[in-house]
Amino acid sequence: MEANVAQTLQFSAWIPSEKAVWRPSGSALVSRKLKENRKLQALVSARFPTVKASNRHRNVAFEVSCSYKNFPGSVLESESYQAPLDENLLLNKNSERVKPYLNGRCIYLVGMMGSGKTTVGKILSQVLGYSFSDSDTLVEHEAGGISVAEIFNHHGEGFFRAKETEVLQKLSLMNHFVVSTGGGAVIRNINWDYMQTGVSVWLDVPLKALARRIAAVGTGSRPLLKHETGDVYNKTLMRLSSLFEQRGESYAKANARVSLKDIAAKLGQRDVCDLTPTAIAIEALEKIDDFLKEEKEG
Repeated sequence: MEANVAQTLQFSAWIPSEKAVWRPSGSALVSRKLKENRKLQALVSARFPTVKASNRHRNVAFEVSCSYKNFPGSVLESESYQAPLDENLLLNKNSERVKPYLNGRCIYLVGMMGSGKTTVGKILSQVLGYSFSDSDTLVEHEAGGISVAEIFNHHGEGFFRAKETEVLQKLSLMNHFVVSTGGGAVIRNINWDYMQTGVSVWLDVPLKALARRIAAVGTGSRPLLKHETGDVYNKTLMRLSSLFEQRGESYAKANARVSLKDIAAKLGQRDVCDLTPTAIAIEALEKIDDFLKEEKEG
């Protein structure tokens, strides 16, 4: 289930004249006029070589033709540049490759709080033509419209977990949904029974990055992270570490694992927080594709 991508792009751009390397063609008059200008307007034609859709960065050859007023100009020598393949193009290519094999099955995103399940889930649902659902939001609706934090305060975690299981049971009977699950949904085996009717995907984010994200927006809406005043980042990191010790093995049960650390390494980025949600969604589709291929072969 691999796809090849080949594309030609054309666009107008201003290029510094000193960067131009001219082939021996065109009139001398045109060449002088072009050289007198610091910049010249060029029509850029970039031919992308045929590559695997999973390759997000590669060299592309540009053949550039230039014009000055009404005079045709020479053609710049071909040059190679490092350029990122457009994320939306890859996202759509990957989704088209996966759709026939998903056959309408739901996608369940699991992972720690703050891992981006809702944001990535909405991107996946849009590109796949699925509906999106957040299990926490559904639990809030089932509880009369109060927030998760209020459910924990008024009814306790046990009540919340029971409602969460009810929600997942209902979703397991549906098709064409991307579901963002709560961070603790994985701790109940029965929830896995429901999620295995679809494809489960673990968004694996380094704990330090999670702590930075959560500390930046506050912990008020996250009942399992409430703590007294002090160093919010360190306290959040300690609590997340404790939760991950309890849940790590459960997250690993997912059909596919999307490691933000691995994505950053592929793209040459040092900080996983600099990754775009689209880049993560692209990787998720690739991992889903790998799982479906193995499932079919097995």
